[in-house]
Amino acid sequence: MKENSVKSMVWSVLLVLLVSLTGCNKKNQESVASTGKALNLFAWSEYVPQKVIDGFTAETGIKVNYETYASNEEMLSKLIAGASHYDLIQPSEYMVEALAKAGKLKPLDREKLSNLQNIGKEYLNLGHDPEQKYSVPWMVGTVGIVVNTEKVKEPIVSFKDLFQEKYKGRIVVLNDSREIVSWGLSTLGINPNEVTDENLALVKPVISKWFPLIKIFDSDSPKTAMLNGDVDLGIVWNGEGAKLYQENKKFQYLLPQEGTHLFIDSLCIPMGSKNPEAAELFMNYILRPEVSKLISDEFPYTNPNLEARKLLSPEQLNNPASYPKGNPKLGIFLDIGKKLEAIDQMVTDLKSSQ
Repeated sequence: MKENSVKSMVWSVLLVLLVSLTGCNKKNQESVASTGKALNLFAWSEYVPQKVIDGFTAETGIKVNYETYASNEEMLSKLIAGASHYDLIQPSEYMVEALAKAGKLKPLDREKLSNLQNIGKEYLNLGHDPEQKYSVPWMVGTVGIVVNTEKVKEPIVSFKDLFQEKYKGRIVVLNDSREIVSWGLSTLGINPNEVTDENLALVKPVISKWFPLIKIFDSDSPKTAMLNGDVDLGIVWNGEGAKLYQENKKFQYLLPQEGTHLFIDSLCIPMGSKNPEAAELFMNYILRPEVSKLISDEFPYTNPNLEARKLLSPEQLNNPASYPKGNPKLGIFLDIGKKLEAIDQMVTDLKSSQ
């Protein structure tokens, strides 16, 4: 009887605490929603499921305006041009670092991000945000090669294998200047973060030979050209590769031998945000395992939320593009300052000369 009485008392205390915490969270949501402000999200295209947006709005009453971009540089140019109405942005790791250095990001209130504990430690406190002060990981991924094995019979294991004259007009690649230059640097055995004038001079003739071979530049949906049969080879985001594999196993995704980019796309609050409280509510919302799973269901990148991974099916976890096997050579991009402009100019000039 005494043991049961103690247990009953403990459960009563826990219940009171739970109700109290739930009430505080609900009051916080109601307080934010009562301001009548919408949440302005500026993020990558084909990356935020409508179900996630609708679920957040249904729970909090906060409307989400979702505007998209196709590259980090496009997002940065809008911010530089004076766009100040965004409450939440979705930069990749090197852009997080650059924006933080420039004082363009608002430090996060970690007390409002209780679900950050669901993110794997291997994706936190990295070089771009060593104190995890400004960013919350959204999705992680790689940039790899997709081969239509019904059309291409020769083994493709590297960038060099892909960019051959016999594949001219059969290739789609990401329309991303830094990515393209990084592939060239990797083929030369140079770290993609070592962007110097000397290295740019070395890589320019390499990628200039590639450009005439490329049929399509597309960062939004490179999978479309492969599904339509317009091309047989591609360098794509792994989420696109995963969708191709889901569609037909003839589309094989592989990571190039030279090494490739491990990107970490995160949510950040720009300094000019008018509704940072709603932004943090959205951040903590998408960190819930069941919500993060919805993102994986629609956009099968590598989910850094380890609790969400437990909810994925064996088929999802065995997709070679979403969760590559082995020990591939991967690395994140770091901020390279004004060299980013030099890269963009070089690639633009090479495109226009074709």
